[in-house]
Amino acid sequence: MTAPHPEIGLWYRLSGGELFEVVAVDDDDGTIDIQYFDGTVEEMDIEDWDAQWEDGVLEAAEAPEDWSGSVDVEPVDEEGRGSDGLGEDHDLRASSLDGIDLFE
Repeated sequence: MTAPHPEIGLWYRLSGGELFEVVAVDDDDGTIDIQYFDGTVEEMDIEDWDAQWEDGVLEAAEAPEDWSGSVDVEPVDEEGRGSDGLGEDHDLRASSLDGIDLFE
């Protein structure tokens, strides 16, 4: 069976159960950048991709329901703003420009 061309954004699983996403494909260099669920990034040769697919070591997989494993996401409080862990809320609105004379 011919290995499918890796597509950016699709998820795959190694026979050991490790989930990863294809994050870049460089056809000129013949390499694929993959990111494991824990955030680790690795480069794989297209020849290795093909061989692992044909040996049954690599298979297509569904994206994980909790996709935040490989992304640093701050917990969200009740008001929908990120928490900085200091117990303080920050107003992210820009300050008023009242009182500024742009023609001085």
